[in-house]
Amino acid sequence: MTATSTELARKLSAAVEKMPAFPKSVQRVLEITRDINCQPKELVMVIEKDPVMTMKLLRILNSAYYSFPTPITSVNQSVVYLGINTIKNMALSFAAVGVLPPTNAAGFDIQRYLMHSLTTASLARMLCQKFGADDTDPTDCYIAGLLHDFGKVVFAQFMPVEFKEALAMSEEQATSLHAAEQKVIGADHSLVGAMLVEKWQFPKLLTETIRHHHGAILPGNTLQSCLFMADQISKKLSMGNSGNLVVEELPPALVNRFGGDMDDIIAQLGDLTGMVNEAQSFTKGSKELMA
Repeated sequence: MTATSTELARKLSAAVEKMPAFPKSVQRVLEITRDINCQPKELVMVIEKDPVMTMKLLRILNSAYYSFPTPITSVNQSVVYLGINTIKNMALSFAAVGVLPPTNAAGFDIQRYLMHSLTTASLARMLCQKFGADDTDPTDCYIAGLLHDFGKVVFAQFMPVEFKEALAMSEEQATSLHAAEQKVIGADHSLVGAMLVEKWQFPKLLTETIRHHHGAILPGNTLQSCLFMADQISKKLSMGNSGNLVVEELPPALVNRFGGDMDDIIAQLGDLTGMVNEAQSFTKGSKELMA
């Protein structure tokens, strides 16, 4: 390893170490809900032990988007109304929002980033449910979509000058952001995102999927395939903006894997309005959640 690469590795590691920890309560939620026979009361008990998560959950559920006939006043009610999977995904989203900085010196738009992450997460889960041919858990696809671009947040927060230059280069030259990051910083957000997810003690498969989400796509890897497709669909349909507007062409192997091009896949997913509206509602409320 050269002196330059050693110094870069040190800077990246230092930046990742400055990021907040991922809440242990959310890791516990994921652990419980991986058991298909888990009881709602187990989930309720974990959430109720985290007063911040409980507050955020009730705040969102009592927002104008849901408009329940009567106020939701307990975690147990929320599980009854929305089900275990929805509450689990909300807990994940709260955790992601909780470690997002409200502002940054790079001028990176956190709200638009969050919108892209949420829609990519939901699309990845939908793709897994519809096209998954193995035992890949759709929740893992949701997590991959939610966290795949978190390396950009690390750059924006702790390497703002370089990241701002990469964002400008990507826009001016109409090139992908990860290519611009390589030129300006010497590493891209997928590497830093993988380092962060590893720090947060997520499984190796998720870490490697995030590390390679701009690399060679393996069609047999459902997690990687669904993440790549979801990322491109979110960009193609302008669902938020994570600093990269370049929609990458689908490799022939992925066209075969999903049985059509991107337009075909979008058509098969059906009406996405509800998903987009839910993500928009969550994004609008995220400023309060960050408080």
